[in-house]
Amino acid sequence: QVQLVESGGGLVQAGGSLRLSCAASGRTFRSYAMGWFRQAPGKEREFVSAISWSGGSTLYADSVKGRFTISRDNAKNTVYLQMNSLKPEDTAVYYCAARSGMVGATTLEEYHYWGQGAQVTVSS
Repeated sequence: QVQLVESGGGLVQAGGSLRLSCAASGRTFRSYAMGWFRQAPGKEREFVSAISWSGGSTLYADSVKGRFTISRDNAKNTVYLQMNSLKPEDTAVYYCAARSGMVGATTLEEYHYWGQGAQVTVSS
């Protein structure tokens, strides 16, 4: 069982930056690949980024590639999402997710545990 708690969301102007953190409970954090998803009002939850258990492999949605960076610190049981050059269309609730396995994945069904979400609002 893994419990995930996101933090770091907020309101930022277009072009600004935010860093989301996701703290995981449990001593087996390094056994899980991690992902970030987001859900805007009226839209389905979509993949943003994922990282392997070691941090050596990452995946990004085309819409955030070059602007967002995912990383993890296994000593701190935490995964991060650094978001730069934010756009109004990045406004959404951002969810952290964990899946048993070594590599990240891009679909919701492949993740077993979810956080409660963090609101990110980008004003124009």
